[in-house]
Amino acid sequence: MTAAAARPFCAEVAADNGEPLSGTASRIEHFLLVEYGGHWPYEPLEAAAFDGALRKHIAAHLAVLSRARLLLVKRGRRRPHTGIQVFYARTTEGVAELRRLELERHEDLLEVDLSTSPGEPLDHPLVLVCTHGIRDRCCARYGQALLKDVLRAADPNWVWQATHVGGDRFAGNLVILPEGLYHGRVGEEDVAPLITSYRAGRIELSRYRGRSCHPFPVQAAEGHVRRATGLTGIGDLTVLAARRDARDRFTVELLAVPAGVVHEVEVAVELGPPALLTCEAMEPQRPRHHVVRAHRERRAT
Repeated sequence: MTAAAARPFCAEVAADNGEPLSGTASRIEHFLLVEYGGHWPYEPLEAAAFDGALRKHIAAHLAVLSRARLLLVKRGRRRPHTGIQVFYARTTEGVAELRRLELERHEDLLEVDLSTSPGEPLDHPLVLVCTHGIRDRCCARYGQALLKDVLRAADPNWVWQATHVGGDRFAGNLVILPEGLYHGRVGEEDVAPLITSYRAGRIELSRYRGRSCHPFPVQAAEGHVRRATGLTGIGDLTVLAARRDARDRFTVELLAVPAGVVHEVEVAVELGPPALLTCEAMEPQRPRHHVVRAHRERRAT
């Protein structure tokens, strides 16, 4: 057995270390999803279909948007050529939108202004399952199994395989758009409750990593308040403020909309034990954890 084969999967290491899921969702406010059934390289923009001027066009438009990410997507099985589907999602708390374009060829993206909410509104969500094995072997191992479970539990029209969504060591990773809801370590028994909750406008908290539009301390505070209060409705909490002090601590204020209560949460940054944080990492690093240290409530004024 080679050293590479003997090396443990990073997702197993993170689970064995009890690394928390809360406060780990990738910071993304704008998603650009492009259907591509060819080889998925390590970096999506390096896909062969984007060669030349198109690569520059996509990169330039993504640079205009704040916290934007390109993902390659494909169905669970190869389908006959009927054009290319392109999706744009904005995941900000105030405006969550999802739009779709249908193009004949990837080159047609050269005629699209990708920085201005292109396409027509989509009338259903998207469920993304990271299966990007070139990026990390955990994404292939756990993502492919998760994809089969999700296809049984959700409308297949919602479900797409995706390249790297962030957090290889939390595989299997599942993201729901347009809200940008991240879930990690999702196993077969987690899928049905997760999809059922989402259909009802709620967040299933057992595997919830956070919402992509929020900074990590806000994600940790939001997850804590939801678990402490049972406020699982997607719109139950609104961020009022987030402040950082000189001690690298954060104070996050969240408004519980149904009750008119403000939750003030103090979050500290702590370093976990050294570990190989991806399957390709060469040196151990100490992961940053966002830990809730205090939680107070007051009536909204």
